[in-house]
Amino acid sequence: MSRIPIAAGNWKMNKTVEEASEFAEALLDLSPNTSDIEVILCPPFVTLYPLSQKLAQKGIKLAAQNCYWEAKGAFTGEVSIPMLLAAHCQYVICGHSERRHIFGETSEDVGKKVTAAIHFGLKPILCVGETIEEREAGRTETIVFDHLSKGITNLSKEEALSLVVAYEPVWAIGTGKAATPQDAHQVISYIRQQLVKKFGDNTAKQIRILYGGSVTPDNVFDFMKDPDIDGSLVGGASLDPTKFYKIILESLRASQ
Repeated sequence: MSRIPIAAGNWKMNKTVEEASEFAEALLDLSPNTSDIEVILCPPFVTLYPLSQKLAQKGIKLAAQNCYWEAKGAFTGEVSIPMLLAAHCQYVICGHSERRHIFGETSEDVGKKVTAAIHFGLKPILCVGETIEEREAGRTETIVFDHLSKGITNLSKEEALSLVVAYEPVWAIGTGKAATPQDAHQVISYIRQQLVKKFGDNTAKQIRILYGGSVTPDNVFDFMKDPDIDGSLVGGASLDPTKFYKIILESLRASQ
């Protein structure tokens, strides 16, 4: 079953509104093909709406980097899913490792966000992955199972069709040390197996699974050749429009 590949760029806490605008103009000048791949930018909250005005007609989609599960209320510093929809987001990252490890989000918290995102009409990108200590202790599958199972616990088969999963080994994020394609294949195959157990074979085959962790124009092709890997969640390389454009091109080449 064919799954449309994804190239998603997570800017993290980088770029002002002006810098984001300059990036968008530079990327649009390169005229990326968005008919055979979903190109998603994940910028800081304050740049979402300005970017939406530039990208709306160009097929490039927007994702927020986080959300809160309540629609409104006394939650100072949080951003609701209806607010993100009003800023023309189509996706939202849930459970990025930095949210888990720096800000203390639990897998239960992440599950609430995933459920709320789908309820309100956003597609969640659920991040799962282990630290180097967990990997060396042989706990990769245990950690990934915890992140995944608690993230999807309340989803029906129909709701799961809106889900994207991103495997991001924490030890490979921002370190320049990517997992090997074999490493990624092993864990992503395990994730697919767990999705089959939860939702059945037909639904699991339609859920896209990304790899994230020091993705570059030079290594993305090798990851994307794997038929179980449906795209990439790119960090640092997505801050440069030329590098991100090359990642889009290499992803398309690998998926053909």
